[in-house]
Amino acid sequence: MRTDPAQNAALLFFFFCFSFTVVHFHVQRFLSSLQPHSGPNPSFNMSTRVAVVTGSNKGIGLAIVRALCKQFEGDVYLTARNVGRGEAAVKALNSEGLKPLFHQLDIDDHMSTKVAVVTGSNKGIGLAIVQALCKQFDGDVYITSRDVMLSITGLKQCSPELQQRFRSEDITEDELVALMRKFLDDAKKGEHKQHGWPDMAYSVSKIGVTVLSMIHARRLSKERPNDRILLNACCPGWVRTDLTSPDAPKSPDEGAITPVYLALLPPGAKEPQGKFLSDKEVQPW
Repeated sequence: MRTDPAQNAALLFFFFCFSFTVVHFHVQRFLSSLQPHSGPNPSFNMSTRVAVVTGSNKGIGLAIVRALCKQFEGDVYLTARNVGRGEAAVKALNSEGLKPLFHQLDIDDHMSTKVAVVTGSNKGIGLAIVQALCKQFDGDVYITSRDVMLSITGLKQCSPELQQRFRSEDITEDELVALMRKFLDDAKKGEHKQHGWPDMAYSVSKIGVTVLSMIHARRLSKERPNDRILLNACCPGWVRTDLTSPDAPKSPDEGAITPVYLALLPPGAKEPQGKFLSDKEVQPW
């Protein structure tokens, strides 16, 4: 059944705009207040190394949690909107001998997102989200925006003028928001294609999140160079999830390879920063 592009644009624009709130919060504020859903963790302290994976009760998110539980020396938090699904995912990983912690995260609950400082999704490669993988309270923080597979495809389908604006190293967050609002307005009128936009709201939302990650990476490098925060966007590839197709060539575990690579950059790493990666390699944007 063909869906209404304007409705798709409105829905995805909401999640896109909501993701903007993520990077504005101080990551360490979240880390100092985060506790597992089942109750306080007595060992939770400011020297604990932590990885937080959003939208991780299934799909690529779950695969990332699995890989981090095996490779990461610290606490790994699995988050989900639905407590039952999240706890079921934790139980499944427990059966594999892995011990992730759980934190409930609901994008529709303002307090949930304010406490968690990340946005979540239950749809694998799904809605526009920012994945925070926070390696250490008092040291390195590595933030990765995953699930941007269609951003480069959508960018190539934009008009040359839009491509130039989205690739500009001087684009500001306000300018990016204005572009996303213009797409929404054009799509509602059915005029988005004649104004140079792709005919897919999903890919436009991914363009927005990718460019947003680059904008904030530049700001972090300029305004907080000593905070050791790296922020990148990555493409997991075409992965078999509920949102895609059983014919996709990659398994969720294979799709998790690049996000996990970015989460496990060595301490003190200074790059990549503000880049777009796939297959663990920086790609041209």
